[in-house]
Amino acid sequence: MQTTIKTQLINQFTALFANANATRLFFAPGRVNLIGEHTDYNGGNVFPCALDIGTYALVRARTDKLCRFYSINFPQQGVIEFDLDNLEFNSQHNWSNYPKGVMTEFIKAGAALTHGFEIIFFGNIPNGAGLSSSASIEVLMGTILNSYFGCNFDPIKIALLGQAAENNYIGVGCGIMDQFASAMGQANHAILLDCNTLNYSYAPLNIAGYKLVIANTNKQRGLADSKYNERLAQCRQALAILQQKLAIKALGEINLAQLEQQANLFSDPLIYQRARHAVSENQRTLAAVAALKANDLIEFGKLMQASHVSLRDDYAVTGIELDSLVSAAWEQAGCIGARMTGAGFGGCTVNLVAEAQVADFIQQVAQKYQQRTGLSAEFYVVNPSAGAHEITNS
Repeated sequence: MQTTIKTQLINQFTALFANANATRLFFAPGRVNLIGEHTDYNGGNVFPCALDIGTYALVRARTDKLCRFYSINFPQQGVIEFDLDNLEFNSQHNWSNYPKGVMTEFIKAGAALTHGFEIIFFGNIPNGAGLSSSASIEVLMGTILNSYFGCNFDPIKIALLGQAAENNYIGVGCGIMDQFASAMGQANHAILLDCNTLNYSYAPLNIAGYKLVIANTNKQRGLADSKYNERLAQCRQALAILQQKLAIKALGEINLAQLEQQANLFSDPLIYQRARHAVSENQRTLAAVAALKANDLIEFGKLMQASHVSLRDDYAVTGIELDSLVSAAWEQAGCIGARMTGAGFGGCTVNLVAEAQVADFIQQVAQKYQQRTGLSAEFYVVNPSAGAHEITNS
């Protein structure tokens, strides 16, 4: 796969920028969150893994400060040009504002960006599907800058700078999970990450006999335009209410019993529901990791399903497309767990499916989903991958 992608990138590079000599190839993965949704910005636990799909970049350094970027995914945008001395957000620069934002954060962090680049990007993550194509390109750009300019930033620092670009430059109040998973992934492992402290540990994904299947609703949604920031504000409101009685800095610091004890503080039941999801989902995530370590995949799958119910009923971020895709999955004998993953409002589901029944699962769920929504779902059988790196052996 990588050899084919590299050939495609080289051919495109040569067509746009003359020969592809002195180029280097980099990759940053997308991620899927197995459980722990909308907990990251609430200082809770998440359990993502990096994927073997992501964003590639073929890079050549320039001798001046001009940057010329092109994405195979957005050919209509053409080659986007800008100068390192003018990195201001430009709506006409479309997708390239993400790498520009990372460049801006690197400069803030003390990096000296002394020359520009010619770069061809290609992502095999479905755009807008909720598998973190934005975090992937942010971490990819950070990895490129770190390598070319000898910044010596560790992968966690690169993840934090990518998050800062999304928060400050793009204007989306995301947590750290997406960039952390893209930068820190390990093959055949998921990451238990405490977003409050950045303490993390790797857990082997012992799912022999089962496969991770991603299903894309094909309902496009722009994260910055969705209700994501509204949920963020609601959780901050809930935290402020609880801080009247509890010495906490994040919803992830308390358990469900502690929240219930303070229920009378909430005059708005909707704000209480948002907090209940954040707190209960945090506990579900820890329980799910414990089940995985005990090789109890059935319990892990039940917790995935409870996560979706909470996201549907307490957090209201699913919608008919995600609910239809998940309910169709729950009806399949080979599926032991299914839930929405990502920000919601469209995007993807993650499914744990018996390997021998993957083909039947895809066929049956696709048929039921189309009957219920009129949309055609896309399916990806994925594997846990290593984090961002330079590809030197393809």
